[in-house]
Amino acid sequence: MEKEVYYITAAQLAKRGKDQVPDELKSAAHLIYSSPATLAFNSPGAQGFGVKRAGLAIPGSVMLLVAPGCCGRNTTMLSELGGYSERFFYLLMDDTDIVTGRHLNKISQAVKEVVDSLEETPSAVMICITCVDALLGTDMERVCRKASDFTGVPVLPCYMYALTREGRVPPMTAVRKSVYALLEKREKKASTVNILGEFAPFLDDTELYEILHGIGIQKINEISRCKDFEEYLSMAEANFNLILNPECRLAAEDIKKRLDIPGIELARLYQIDKIHNQYQLLGGALGVKIDDQKYYDQAAEAVEAFGKAHPKTTFAIGECLNAGSFELALALTRYGHHVSEIYGTVSEENFIYIKKLAQCSPDTRIYTNLSPTMMYYDCGEKPADVTIGMDAGYYHPDCVNVSWNQERQPFGYSGLRHLFQELSAAMEGVAK
Repeated sequence: MEKEVYYITAAQLAKRGKDQVPDELKSAAHLIYSSPATLAFNSPGAQGFGVKRAGLAIPGSVMLLVAPGCCGRNTTMLSELGGYSERFFYLLMDDTDIVTGRHLNKISQAVKEVVDSLEETPSAVMICITCVDALLGTDMERVCRKASDFTGVPVLPCYMYALTREGRVPPMTAVRKSVYALLEKREKKASTVNILGEFAPFLDDTELYEILHGIGIQKINEISRCKDFEEYLSMAEANFNLILNPECRLAAEDIKKRLDIPGIELARLYQIDKIHNQYQLLGGALGVKIDDQKYYDQAAEAVEAFGKAHPKTTFAIGECLNAGSFELALALTRYGHHVSEIYGTVSEENFIYIKKLAQCSPDTRIYTNLSPTMMYYDCGEKPADVTIGMDAGYYHPDCVNVSWNQERQPFGYSGLRHLFQELSAAMEGVAK
């Protein structure tokens, strides 16, 4: 019997509606293939800003990893990154710990030993735990309070629970809440704003910085740019938060509740008119006028230059990239190109883009990286001129690929401009 990979077209999926998504696209309905995790080694604690590295975003903090040896082994990979090798400590669990949970009685003493071993007292100790404690039902909030009382140092939980990845509070959402938990109420400064987004800074030429300065904002805080613990604590002085990643919503809600700092959410978009509309809405919310014409023109020039040199290019788009797969697909289609395939996770939030894709590109095939049928995907075919995303590049190794998965994050017009500049460079490189 011939085995076939499952896909559905944008038109078919839009017709079914968000309430009738096929089981093949639901990770909870079958075994998970998870090719992106395999390709990027992106367990909640591994490559890039996984939970462990993200948990150390607080300046001066250290981490105690409480885990079986097999779960903690990949942490040693981070020792290759400057500044991390001296910030990790380990409390390894044996078989009896896993069965009985007796390791919980060792954590406070282990934290004390970590603190006493350091020349300078850390600003915080992050306790990173794995799926073992998820299955045991460990109350880590209580464990951390006990360790904090015992040592006199703030101790915070850091959940590396792969099991909750598809749940209401996945690991990278939970850790974003944890890293802002030490902020305490301060007097607000009207000219200060926090950007809640990523664990690496946004690209330096992101126009959002200039736009904010242009409307009177003097200080822009990002946790990734805080030089020391005091600068981190000064984030509590912000007049408002800009939320640039949906995974920061829980953290923003907590900050609003505890510190009375409101938030405004901005999406990362690649449709140039939508970027403009979003900035106008931001200006309206703040009661100011935002002039973004210069940045609009720069981005439009890059889009137009690529279109002239490579008209009606066919793309295949993955999900291991700094973009929403479906929004990017819609943007490329609207710029006059064609998207033949998308490898992405269908959610309620991106269904709005699927509906619009169904109108302008109804035959676009939608695959899910989580489907076991992707094992039968024919990588020998070449349905696109260019692939975007590391996973798309894996499926089509003979195509031009732009991974678009850099650690420094793109946003707004700057992100759109850089993407098309990279696409142009990649195409020109092949031509040479």
